[in-house]
Amino acid sequence: MERSGSENSSGAATVAALFESEGGRVHALARRLCGDRDADDLVQDTFLNAFRAIDQLKDLANPRPWLYAIAHRACSRMRRRRAGEPQHLEEFDELLPHPGATVPDFSGQKAGPEGDSLRTEARELVERGISALPEAFRIPLLLADIAGLRLAEIAAILDLPEATVKTRVHRARLKLRAVLAQGLPQRQAGPASQAQEICLDLLRARLAAFDHGVDFSYSDASMCERCQTVFATLALSASVCGALGRDSLPEGLRDRVLATTRP
Repeated sequence: MERSGSENSSGAATVAALFESEGGRVHALARRLCGDRDADDLVQDTFLNAFRAIDQLKDLANPRPWLYAIAHRACSRMRRRRAGEPQHLEEFDELLPHPGATVPDFSGQKAGPEGDSLRTEARELVERGISALPEAFRIPLLLADIAGLRLAEIAAILDLPEATVKTRVHRARLKLRAVLAQGLPQRQAGPASQAQEICLDLLRARLAAFDHGVDFSYSDASMCERCQTVFATLALSASVCGALGRDSLPEGLRDRVLATTRP
């Protein structure tokens, strides 16, 4: 059944509003899933398909999972597995610094130009880490930390158990953290001051706080040096990922996308 003119106008307005709120994040996802060359086309395909399927949008109050499911399908059609891409990540505890390892040295970092330099370097390292992630881990991470979707929403989009999504997101975050930590200035870590299991329990609690978007407060004075540096690099990595979704769209892309959805 064809939609009426008023329905087309309403659908175009809905998609236009979605583009204004999510276009930047969809483009950020597209660049890191399908590459710069195809990113603009994927954004256009996503919003055109959203316009065509607007009558299938059931939850007007929360259209983001529906939109990112469309983006994921569009990218799946476009994407080809890269030659030689690894298909696994290290286990949870293998991604953490071990006793005696070096740790990032934040002692010289402060607000101002030096802080800006750290953020620029961190972005380059995080971008490199995202590119190196196996696809099975990269997609859930991007949906969580750039698109800002909940684990249950990601599980529905990818048709995976929520527990699987949680495991993949956590290990991907730890891998990005490790890439970031290894690329920053280093200093020798002191001896371990608490059992590794305590560190792992604290880390699980910190990752759970990320999942639920809540603050995690724990006194640095009662936290070992390794945990402090792990938490600091996790927070820096998460901040960089969030900023990636706020990048400006390429010039002209907004007009091209909205032109395809006009009734």
